Amino acid sequence: MASVLPQTEKETSPVSRKSYAKLPYVLDVPNLIEVQLNSFRRFQEEGLRRLLDEISPIKDFTGNRLELSFIDYEFRAPRHSEQECRHRDLTYSTQLYVRARLLVKATGEIKEEDLFFGSLPLMTARGTFITSGAERVVVSQLLRSPGAFFILEEDATSGQDLCHAKLIPTHGAWLEVETNNRDVISAKIDGKRRIP
Repeated sequence: MASVLPQTEKETSPVSRKSYAKLPYVLDVPNLIEVQLNSFRRFQEEGLRRLLDEISPIKDFTGNRLELSFIDYEFRAPRHSEQECRHRDLTYSTQLYVRARLLVKATGEIKEEDLFFGSLPLMTARGTFITSGAERVVVSQLLRSPGAFFILEEDATSGQDLCHAKLIPTHGAWLEVETNNRDVISAKIDGKRRIP
């Protein structure tokens, strides 16, 4: 049988701590899951809208007969719960339906219909996705800013200055140009084979 011993004053008094930190205040740890959740919510609410607006309206080759416009979109309720998806090896997703309007220019006839655009995986409250019953996490990566980057460094063996340049576009392949200690300029496209 366990007995309860009375606590002494030393055990109940708070422990005094001495800080040797150079900074008096440590920054709070940000809620990184909230960043993921907000990003996914923005994608659902604004990102898809901008994407559909970019490609809408779609016209036929002549531009005089048909025109397809995307009016609005909606996510239907998921068919299965998160728990059910985990147990039955399913993907936790929703169906994306887009309201489309087809205009036949010759007759002026307009048809509107909800089109099934596909299934979109849903993010759980923990910032994860459930794919085939397995919970997956999206790992964010930092993107390099587009522009030109120049590096000048000394060759360890010859002491000669070597130049490196990276051209990073907003979209597309990276171009790297560099010199070697034999004064040969070479280029690489997307980190592939070096071209002298």
